[in-house]
Amino acid sequence: MAITNGYCTLAEVKSALMITDNTDDAKLERSIEGASRRIDGYCGRFFYQKNATVKFFARYIDTLFLQDDLVSVTTLKTDDDGDQTFVTTWTAGQDYALEPYDANLNSIPYWRVTAVGAKTFPIFTYPALPGVEITGVWGYPSVPHDIREACVLLSIRGFARYNAALGVVGFADMAIQVRAVDPDVRDFLDPYRKVAIA
Repeated sequence: MAITNGYCTLAEVKSALMITDNTDDAKLERSIEGASRRIDGYCGRFFYQKNATVKFFARYIDTLFLQDDLVSVTTLKTDDDGDQTFVTTWTAGQDYALEPYDANLNSIPYWRVTAVGAKTFPIFTYPALPGVEITGVWGYPSVPHDIREACVLLSIRGFARYNAALGVVGFADMAIQVRAVDPDVRDFLDPYRKVAIA
């Protein structure tokens, strides 16, 4: 089995567990995928990359806030008359700028697009229609170190659960209950967590 969009490798988890054989590789790979998707759910974002076209409702004529993390733009087009055909292509640097400006230097994604010069984003209030279409690479430029470490810890935890009936690990004359939230994992993930604002 191959790991799809995992945030750590099989070798990293096996090294942390000091496993040298291949007996449990399939279980470990499932644990890594499960841990990676749990991280996505907890953070409200994903740390791999995918190509996609996304349509947006602009709320401001000069600034477009992105719901998802953006790595790079292939094309940015607008629908200027509300007919849901995106025919006006904008030029990077001339018509729009991606922010934060230092995203590439810090290996973080873009989360805002600003109109430059005389350009403005179309806003259709009634009926509410998306006015901007961005085709590009979405996600994170690379998996941050904290996310990788959290994935290793969560993968180990997931793998250990195969031997922990009902969340309890038993030893001679004692039992240890597995905690619901690992505080170390939480500390790694919290800086990357999207917080919804009502």
